[in-house]
Amino acid sequence: MDYKNIVIPVLLAFVISIVLGPVIIPFLRKLGIDQTERIEGVKSHLKKAGTPTMGGLIFLISTTVTTLFYVKEYPKIIPVLFLTLGFGLIGFLDDYLKVVMRRSDGLLAGQKLVCQIVVTAIFAYYMIHYTDVPLSMKIPFYPGKLLDIGWMAIPLLFFVVLGTVNGVNFTDGLDGLASSVTVIVATFFMVIAIGERSGIEPMICAVIGALAGFLMFNVFPAKVFMGDTGSLALGGFVAGTAYMLQMPLFIPIVGFIYLFEIVSVMLQVTYFKITHGKRIFKMTPIHHHFELVGWSETRIVAVFSTVTAMLALVAILGV
Repeated sequence: MDYKNIVIPVLLAFVISIVLGPVIIPFLRKLGIDQTERIEGVKSHLKKAGTPTMGGLIFLISTTVTTLFYVKEYPKIIPVLFLTLGFGLIGFLDDYLKVVMRRSDGLLAGQKLVCQIVVTAIFAYYMIHYTDVPLSMKIPFYPGKLLDIGWMAIPLLFFVVLGTVNGVNFTDGLDGLASSVTVIVATFFMVIAIGERSGIEPMICAVIGALAGFLMFNVFPAKVFMGDTGSLALGGFVAGTAYMLQMPLFIPIVGFIYLFEIVSVMLQVTYFKITHGKRIFKMTPIHHHFELVGWSETRIVAVFSTVTAMLALVAILGV
């Protein structure tokens, strides 16, 4: 194993993010690409209004630039990079329509879903026809055992990718939350990828470095938010990496926070409709519930990140 191809991508992506931050953040502010906060939301968030969003461009650019140096030697990076950039583009369009064109809904729900399905379909086609990675899945805590469900693996892939992407999207709601959780998830994947010599190590390392650099501007109080540009891209990265490592069944463990966030929304909406207005939580996604019961943003980020780190250790045992 050439550890230069592990250490250098981390450092290079980190430096690029650090350099891009002071360039892109003022540019976004000058364009008026600012976050708007809901009046009916958490009151403490009103002070965030005016903070530039679409900052996901910072780590998307640094990840892409760094990864391109390794694509020729590591061709398995291509589908993961495609899924990351594909969902990042969808998020960019959504953000652009909302904050630049002032269209409050951004992409309509149907438009966003169609775009996500198309990107996922291209990823699935490439993976099946142009890689040697099968759709059979490693089973947590059963080393050496693979789950092969035949043609059902394809609809499951769509479910996992779309669920993961939207789970990460819901997690992005506090300063540094999605970034901190995902850098830990990426570190877990890096450990596995290095151990198995999977062929996607440089990109995982680039994402870790890029997110670490982005966190310098995204931790509380955030100077920039990642927006859907960043959160959808990170969801694509997590799902794509999991599939290239044959580990989608590990996402509910190491990515438990993503699951926690999206399930809280589903439960809240369902219960609200059934009971004609009653709620299970004070507000969803679930991190807002913790805010409304008195937790600070920094405490929530610390707790959620700690839980992710502990579950990453559990997931390693499961390998």
